[in-house]
Amino acid sequence: MISSIRGTVLSAHGSVVVIEVGGIGLAVTVTPQLALGLRVGSQTTVNTTLIVRDDDLSLFGFAEPDELAVFDLLRSVTGVGPKSAIGVLAVMTPSDVALAVSSEDDGAFRKVSGIGPKTAKLIVVSLAGKLVVAALSTNASNGGRTSSTGESVTLALVGLGWPERVAIVAVDEALAHAIEADRASVQALLRLALARLGPQGGGAP
Repeated sequence: MISSIRGTVLSAHGSVVVIEVGGIGLAVTVTPQLALGLRVGSQTTVNTTLIVRDDDLSLFGFAEPDELAVFDLLRSVTGVGPKSAIGVLAVMTPSDVALAVSSEDDGAFRKVSGIGPKTAKLIVVSLAGKLVVAALSTNASNGGRTSSTGESVTLALVGLGWPERVAIVAVDEALAHAIEADRASVQALLRLALARLGPQGGGAP
């Protein structure tokens, strides 16, 4: 298994980049976003997975470990191959995928080229409960503190009786609209999340 590579970018055409490692040029399929950010001649490190088939060896690369993790989870769904999985990540971030799964929004996946209604529904069902951490990484630019705070608030809401998927959505929405100080405060973020959940209180079905 090749889990990561570091080397010089030799070329970047479409979604395939060639990275030289130890004198060998490795072709890596990446997301359009990553390809656009790579400059020929620059040094880069890419998180990778090697997919072995009877007649093919293919490397797929990602800028962040959570993208690779979601890619592997997507490939575990029946009917979702490597091209479809990287197609999802070309239009959705790991947090987008997690939010769509937690809110049972299969429509988000139907917008991806090559994924039909049945496969989209299967993605939501198959990945339910497997993407909590990814969902809580929303606004990752705020650092690990935000993710940790969001996780603490989610656990608090679950402890109050809210279903996990409902809690995750409420925390994501609170994080998206909170000011910087509130994102770092468990009490403030919990208050905002509860406000979004409404007055019915814990124990919601």
